[in-house]
Amino acid sequence: MKRIFLFLLTNLAVMAVMSIVLSILGVNRYLTANGLQMGTLMAFSLVVGFTGAIFSLLISKPMAKWSTGARVIETPASSTELWLVNTVKALSERAGIAMPEVAVYNGEPNAFATGAFKNSALVAVSTGLLESMTKEEVEAVLGHEVAHIANGDMVTMTLIQGVVNTFVVFLARVVGYAIDKTVFRNGDDDRPGIGYMITVFVCEIVFGIAASMIVAWFSRQREFRADAGSARLLGNRQPMIHALARLGGMEPGELPKSMAASGISDQPGWSALFSSHPPMEERIAALQNLK
Repeated sequence: MKRIFLFLLTNLAVMAVMSIVLSILGVNRYLTANGLQMGTLMAFSLVVGFTGAIFSLLISKPMAKWSTGARVIETPASSTELWLVNTVKALSERAGIAMPEVAVYNGEPNAFATGAFKNSALVAVSTGLLESMTKEEVEAVLGHEVAHIANGDMVTMTLIQGVVNTFVVFLARVVGYAIDKTVFRNGDDDRPGIGYMITVFVCEIVFGIAASMIVAWFSRQREFRADAGSARLLGNRQPMIHALARLGGMEPGELPKSMAASGISDQPGWSALFSSHPPMEERIAALQNLK
Protein backbone atom coordinates (compact mmCIF):
# COMPACT_ATOMS: atom_id res chain seq x y z
CA MET A 1 0.00 0.00 0.00
CA LYS A 2 2.19 2.76 -1.07
CA ARG A 3 1.15 4.10 -4.27
CA ILE A 4 -0.65 7.36 -4.69
CA PHE A 5 2.14 9.79 -4.15
CA LEU A 6 4.05 7.81 -6.72
CA PHE A 7 1.15 8.61 -9.07
CA LEU A 8 1.11 12.28 -8.12
CA LEU A 9 4.81 12.91 -8.62
CA THR A 10 5.15 10.81 -11.75
CA ASN A 11 1.95 12.15 -13.28
CA LEU A 12 2.85 15.77 -12.62
CA ALA A 13 6.31 15.25 -14.04
CA VAL A 14 5.07 13.42 -17.14
CA MET A 15 2.23 15.90 -17.68
CA ALA A 16 4.60 18.85 -17.37
CA VAL A 17 7.11 17.35 -19.79
CA MET A 18 4.40 16.39 -22.28
CA SER A 19 2.79 19.82 -22.08
CA ILE A 20 6.11 21.53 -22.76
CA VAL A 21 6.99 19.19 -25.62
CA LEU A 22 3.55 19.49 -27.21
CA SER A 23 3.66 23.26 -26.88
CA ILE A 24 7.05 23.32 -28.62
CA LEU A 25 5.65 21.08 -31.35
CA GLY A 26 2.77 23.50 -31.84
CA VAL A 27 -0.09 21.38 -30.54
CA ASN A 28 -1.50 24.28 -28.52
CA ARG A 29 -1.56 26.41 -31.66
CA TYR A 30 -3.30 23.59 -33.54
CA LEU A 31 -5.95 23.21 -30.83
CA THR A 32 -6.82 26.90 -31.11
CA ALA A 33 -6.11 27.56 -34.78
CA ASN A 34 -9.77 28.05 -35.67
CA GLY A 35 -11.27 28.39 -32.23
CA LEU A 36 -10.98 25.75 -29.54
CA GLN A 37 -11.34 22.25 -31.02
CA MET A 38 -13.23 20.48 -28.22
CA GLY A 39 -13.06 16.98 -29.65
CA THR A 40 -9.36 17.25 -30.41
CA LEU A 41 -8.72 18.81 -27.01
CA MET A 42 -10.48 15.95 -25.22
CA ALA A 43 -8.42 13.37 -27.12
CA PHE A 44 -5.28 15.33 -26.32
CA SER A 45 -6.30 15.51 -22.64
CA LEU A 46 -6.94 11.77 -22.46
CA VAL A 47 -3.49 11.00 -23.86
CA VAL A 48 -1.71 13.39 -21.50
CA GLY A 49 -3.89 12.49 -18.51
CA PHE A 50 -3.50 8.73 -18.71
CA THR A 51 0.13 8.61 -19.83
CA GLY A 52 1.48 9.58 -16.43
CA ALA A 53 -0.91 7.30 -14.53
CA ILE A 54 -0.16 4.24 -16.67
CA PHE A 55 3.57 4.91 -16.67
CA SER A 56 3.64 5.20 -12.87
CA LEU A 57 1.68 1.94 -12.61
CA LEU A 58 4.12 0.06 -14.81
CA ILE A 59 7.18 1.23 -12.89
CA SER A 60 5.62 0.99 -9.42
CA LYS A 61 7.29 -2.26 -8.36
CA PRO A 62 10.88 -1.49 -9.39
CA MET A 63 10.48 2.05 -8.04
CA ALA A 64 9.28 0.65 -4.70
CA LYS A 65 12.27 -1.66 -4.42
CA TRP A 66 14.71 1.07 -5.36
CA SER A 67 13.28 3.82 -3.16
CA THR A 68 13.00 1.71 0.01
CA GLY A 69 15.97 -0.56 -0.51
CA ALA A 70 13.65 -3.54 -0.13
CA ARG A 71 15.36 -6.92 -0.39
CA VAL A 72 13.24 -9.61 -2.02
CA ILE A 73 13.42 -12.89 -0.11
CA GLU A 74 14.63 -15.39 -2.69
CA THR A 75 15.83 -17.96 -0.14
CA PRO A 76 14.72 -17.38 3.48
CA ALA A 77 17.76 -16.64 5.64
CA SER A 78 15.97 -17.00 8.97
CA SER A 79 12.91 -18.51 10.58
CA THR A 80 11.21 -15.11 10.45
CA GLU A 81 11.74 -14.80 6.71
CA LEU A 82 10.49 -18.35 6.19
CA TRP A 83 7.38 -17.53 8.22
CA LEU A 84 6.83 -14.34 6.17
CA VAL A 85 7.02 -16.17 2.87
CA ASN A 86 4.73 -18.99 4.04
CA THR A 87 2.21 -16.55 5.50
CA VAL A 88 2.00 -14.45 2.33
CA LYS A 89 1.69 -17.66 0.29
CA ALA A 90 -1.22 -18.88 2.40
CA LEU A 91 -2.98 -15.49 2.31
CA SER A 92 -2.55 -15.13 -1.44
CA GLU A 93 -4.00 -18.59 -2.00
CA ARG A 94 -7.05 -17.66 0.08
CA ALA A 95 -7.38 -14.43 -1.89
CA GLY A 96 -7.13 -16.26 -5.22
CA ILE A 97 -4.05 -14.49 -6.53
CA ALA A 98 -0.58 -15.66 -7.50
CA MET A 99 2.12 -15.56 -4.86
CA PRO A 100 3.58 -12.03 -4.76
CA GLU A 101 7.23 -11.32 -4.17
CA VAL A 102 7.98 -10.88 -0.46
CA ALA A 103 10.56 -8.34 0.66
CA VAL A 104 11.97 -6.80 3.81
CA TYR A 105 13.42 -3.32 4.16
CA ASN A 106 15.08 -1.42 7.00
CA GLY A 107 12.91 1.20 8.64
CA GLU A 108 10.33 2.12 11.23
CA PRO A 109 7.01 0.23 11.38
CA ASN A 110 5.28 0.11 8.00
CA ALA A 111 4.44 -2.24 5.15
CA PHE A 112 3.24 -1.93 1.58
CA ALA A 113 2.10 -3.78 -1.50
CA THR A 114 2.54 -2.61 -5.05
CA GLY A 115 2.74 -3.80 -8.65
CA ALA A 116 0.92 -3.34 -11.93
CA PHE A 117 -0.76 -6.74 -11.98
CA LYS A 118 -2.52 -8.90 -9.41
CA ASN A 119 -0.42 -11.91 -10.26
CA SER A 120 2.90 -10.09 -10.33
CA ALA A 121 2.91 -7.96 -7.20
CA LEU A 122 5.20 -7.19 -4.28
CA VAL A 123 4.53 -7.23 -0.54
CA ALA A 124 7.17 -5.66 1.70
CA VAL A 125 7.42 -5.15 5.45
CA SER A 126 9.84 -3.07 7.46
CA THR A 127 12.18 -4.43 10.09
CA GLY A 128 10.53 -2.04 12.54
CA LEU A 129 7.13 -3.63 11.95
CA LEU A 130 8.49 -7.14 12.48
CA GLU A 131 10.23 -6.12 15.69
CA SER A 132 7.32 -4.22 17.25
CA MET A 133 4.34 -6.49 16.47
CA THR A 134 3.23 -9.97 17.33
CA LYS A 135 3.05 -12.56 14.57
CA GLU A 136 -0.74 -12.38 14.65
CA GLU A 137 -0.63 -8.62 14.10
CA VAL A 138 1.95 -8.91 11.33
CA GLU A 139 -0.24 -11.53 9.67
CA ALA A 140 -3.15 -9.09 9.78
CA VAL A 141 -1.01 -6.40 8.15
CA LEU A 142 0.05 -8.87 5.46
CA GLY A 143 -3.62 -9.73 4.94
CA HIS A 144 -4.33 -6.04 4.45
CA GLU A 145 -1.63 -5.82 1.79
CA VAL A 146 -2.76 -8.97 0.03
CA ALA A 147 -6.32 -7.61 0.05
CA HIS A 148 -5.07 -4.48 -1.72
CA ILE A 149 -3.63 -6.67 -4.45
CA ALA A 150 -6.71 -8.89 -4.70
CA ASN A 151 -8.97 -5.82 -4.86
CA GLY A 152 -7.01 -4.49 -7.83
CA ASP A 153 -6.38 -1.21 -6.06
CA MET A 154 -3.41 -0.28 -8.22
CA VAL A 155 -5.44 -0.44 -11.43
CA THR A 156 -8.36 1.32 -9.77
CA MET A 157 -6.17 4.17 -8.60
CA THR A 158 -4.58 4.38 -12.05
CA LEU A 159 -7.98 4.83 -13.68
CA ILE A 160 -9.05 7.41 -11.12
CA GLN A 161 -5.78 9.29 -11.47
CA GLY A 162 -6.03 9.17 -15.26
CA VAL A 163 -9.59 10.52 -15.24
CA VAL A 164 -8.82 13.43 -12.91
CA ASN A 165 -5.63 14.20 -14.86
CA THR A 166 -7.68 14.32 -18.06
CA PHE A 167 -10.11 16.83 -16.60
CA VAL A 168 -7.25 18.93 -15.23
CA VAL A 169 -5.64 19.13 -18.67
CA PHE A 170 -8.96 19.73 -20.44
CA LEU A 171 -10.43 22.34 -18.10
CA ALA A 172 -7.14 24.22 -17.74
CA ARG A 173 -7.00 24.75 -21.51
CA VAL A 174 -10.67 25.67 -21.83
CA VAL A 175 -10.29 28.31 -19.11
CA GLY A 176 -6.96 29.43 -20.56
CA TYR A 177 -8.46 29.89 -24.01
CA ALA A 178 -11.47 31.79 -22.66
CA ILE A 179 -9.42 34.17 -20.51
CA ASP A 180 -6.80 34.68 -23.21
CA LYS A 181 -9.47 35.55 -25.76
CA THR A 182 -11.59 37.81 -23.57
CA VAL A 183 -9.01 39.50 -21.35
CA PHE A 184 -5.67 39.54 -23.13
CA ARG A 185 -6.73 39.86 -26.78
CA ASN A 186 -9.39 41.58 -28.87
CA GLY A 187 -10.66 38.31 -30.37
CA ASP A 188 -9.44 38.82 -33.94
CA ASP A 189 -6.49 36.46 -33.59
CA ASP A 190 -7.23 32.85 -32.66
CA ARG A 191 -3.63 31.90 -31.99
CA PRO A 192 -2.88 31.31 -28.28
CA GLY A 193 -1.06 34.16 -26.62
CA ILE A 194 0.90 34.64 -23.44
CA GLY A 195 -2.34 34.91 -21.48
CA TYR A 196 -3.26 31.39 -22.57
CA MET A 197 0.07 29.96 -21.49
CA ILE A 198 0.04 31.66 -18.08
CA THR A 199 -3.60 30.79 -17.38
CA VAL A 200 -3.13 27.13 -18.33
CA PHE A 201 -0.09 26.89 -16.04
CA VAL A 202 -1.94 28.43 -13.09
CA CYS A 203 -5.11 26.40 -13.70
CA GLU A 204 -3.20 23.12 -13.88
CA ILE A 205 -1.78 23.84 -10.44
CA VAL A 206 -5.14 24.86 -8.94
CA PHE A 207 -7.14 22.09 -10.59
CA GLY A 208 -4.36 19.62 -9.74
CA ILE A 209 -4.74 20.43 -6.06
CA ALA A 210 -8.49 19.81 -6.27
CA ALA A 211 -7.83 16.57 -8.15
CA SER A 212 -5.46 15.45 -5.38
CA MET A 213 -8.31 15.73 -2.87
CA ILE A 214 -10.47 13.47 -5.05
CA VAL A 215 -7.70 10.89 -5.36
CA ALA A 216 -7.04 11.04 -1.60
CA TRP A 217 -10.73 10.42 -0.87
CA PHE A 218 -10.72 7.28 -3.00
CA SER A 219 -7.50 6.18 -1.30
CA ARG A 220 -9.12 6.44 2.12
CA GLN A 221 -12.04 4.31 0.99
CA ARG A 222 -9.75 1.55 -0.26
CA GLU A 223 -8.00 1.49 3.13
CA PHE A 224 -11.30 0.63 4.82
CA ARG A 225 -11.86 -2.04 2.18
CA ALA A 226 -8.41 -3.58 2.65
CA ASP A 227 -8.87 -3.64 6.44
CA ALA A 228 -12.10 -5.57 5.94
CA GLY A 229 -10.35 -7.80 3.41
CA SER A 230 -7.72 -8.71 6.00
CA ALA A 231 -10.43 -9.63 8.51
CA ARG A 232 -12.07 -11.91 5.94
CA LEU A 233 -8.80 -13.59 4.94
CA LEU A 234 -7.94 -14.31 8.56
CA GLY A 235 -11.53 -15.20 9.46
CA ASN A 236 -11.31 -12.82 12.42
CA ARG A 237 -11.41 -9.03 12.71
CA GLN A 238 -9.53 -8.85 16.01
CA PRO A 239 -5.97 -9.28 14.67
CA MET A 240 -6.44 -6.31 12.31
CA ILE A 241 -8.01 -4.25 15.08
CA HIS A 242 -5.06 -5.04 17.35
CA ALA A 243 -2.59 -4.23 14.55
CA LEU A 244 -4.22 -0.86 13.86
CA ALA A 245 -4.36 -0.03 17.57
CA ARG A 246 -0.66 -0.79 17.91
CA LEU A 247 0.20 1.22 14.81
CA GLY A 248 -1.87 4.10 16.14
CA GLY A 249 0.39 4.28 19.17
CA MET A 250 3.59 4.36 17.13
CA GLU A 251 5.24 6.84 14.83
CA PRO A 252 4.73 5.35 11.36
CA GLY A 253 7.82 4.66 9.33
CA GLU A 254 8.24 7.38 6.75
CA LEU A 255 8.14 6.08 3.22
CA PRO A 256 9.41 7.86 0.13
CA LYS A 257 6.88 10.52 -0.83
CA SER A 258 6.17 8.66 -4.04
CA MET A 259 4.85 5.75 -1.99
CA ALA A 260 3.35 7.26 1.15
CA ALA A 261 -0.22 6.47 0.14
CA SER A 262 0.57 2.78 -0.13
CA GLY A 263 1.74 2.20 3.44
CA ILE A 264 -0.28 0.44 6.11
CA SER A 265 -0.20 3.78 7.92
CA ASP A 266 1.00 7.26 7.16
CA GLN A 267 1.87 10.42 9.01
CA PRO A 268 -1.17 12.74 9.07
CA GLY A 269 -1.00 15.58 6.60
CA TRP A 270 -1.78 19.21 7.14
CA SER A 271 -5.35 18.62 5.99
CA ALA A 272 -7.60 15.58 6.25
CA LEU A 273 -8.77 16.32 2.69
CA PHE A 274 -5.32 15.42 1.36
CA SER A 275 -4.73 12.42 3.62
CA SER A 276 -4.37 9.07 1.87
CA HIS A 277 -5.29 7.17 5.06
CA PRO A 278 -8.28 7.57 7.41
CA PRO A 279 -7.57 8.13 11.12
CA MET A 280 -6.84 4.90 12.99
CA GLU A 281 -9.88 5.46 15.20
CA GLU A 282 -12.17 5.45 12.16
CA ARG A 283 -10.54 2.35 10.72
CA ILE A 284 -10.90 0.47 13.99
CA ALA A 285 -14.53 1.60 14.37
CA ALA A 286 -15.29 0.43 10.82
CA LEU A 287 -13.85 -3.02 11.61
CA GLN A 288 -15.79 -3.24 14.87
CA ASN A 289 -19.00 -2.51 12.95
CA LEU A 290 -18.13 -4.96 10.18
CA LYS A 291 -20.81 -7.61 9.68
